[in-house]
Amino acid sequence: MTIAARLFHLSDIHFGVEDRGALAWFEEAVREEKPDAVICTGDLTQRAKRSEYAAAAEWFARLGVPAVIEPGNHDMPYFNPVERFRTPFRRFGQLAGMVGSELELDHVAVITLRTTVSAQWRWPWSDGVVRGRALEEALQELTRLKGDHRFKIVACHHPLSGSSLTGHNPTVRGHSALRALVDAGADAILSGHVHDAFDITHKVDGKKVRMIGSGTMSERLRGTPPSYNVLHFDLVHGLSVENRQFG
Repeated sequence: MTIAARLFHLSDIHFGVEDRGALAWFEEAVREEKPDAVICTGDLTQRAKRSEYAAAAEWFARLGVPAVIEPGNHDMPYFNPVERFRTPFRRFGQLAGMVGSELELDHVAVITLRTTVSAQWRWPWSDGVVRGRALEEALQELTRLKGDHRFKIVACHHPLSGSSLTGHNPTVRGHSALRALVDAGADAILSGHVHDAFDITHKVDGKKVRMIGSGTMSERLRGTPPSYNVLHFDLVHGLSVENRQFG
């Protein structure tokens, strides 16, 4: 099979409590397979410390491939409430400026959607929220790509939906955001947060959309070992996803 695009998708590295063996394993795969890009869907750090961000910057630089990164709920200052409320993404933005890149692939387009907020009217604050401005920015990018033949992937930290499109959703406005994104042309949604991989296909207004989650690369395990996803896309077979588990 001719592979038109190969992307490595990881999430929830949590530098500070990272699994160093899993990260070394990931680095080796990047060196050997040379993916077109790495997409990280948030929680790069554990407490958003400067030392954790420095470790993240050094690690991403070593990969030597384009990287698209999106912040998670752990990537805002934890011990500095003033900074958390005034400039919650300043430290993340500095990292993104060092390692982030514009991703230009022939057959795949990646759009980011921010689902992380510094505070909200419920507990826990770690749960996702899709705010109007963030959704509008993603929809504008999808609108700009209307008529573009490429497979369109939206990357965010929190899953926009679970196994059902109805009922309780931990991500506020996740279901409505998913419908709007699909209507605007999104083909797949990448996320993290739950620390276990998943691959769910939903039918939204007659169109199929893939919901793809990556596991953690940290010591904060839940049901499965550290893992990441390999996304293959070609014009004949479409998108296929391989979940690789460490150990």
